[in-house]
Amino acid sequence: MSNGKLLAAIGDVFDAFVTIDSNLEHQQTLGGRSFRVVVVRSVSNRLEDLIPLVPAIADAIEQAGQGEVVHAG
Repeated sequence: MSNGKLLAAIGDVFDAFVTIDSNLEHQQTLGGRSFRVVVVRSVSNRLEDLIPLVPAIADAIEQAGQGEVVHAG
């Protein structure tokens, strides 16, 4: 599924979208969506690199408003 179709499909289902794709915010219109977007800054998508970032990701989800894009990590 393309990023655009994925973002459209999750609009009414999820409160937050978490991604490590830093290019997503430059390729898609993310502002104004019905969910918040958290872009995670990580050296890789390996679990051992992501687990230490969980508290920052959770904070970013809590702090972001609907339709906002925030960064964590």
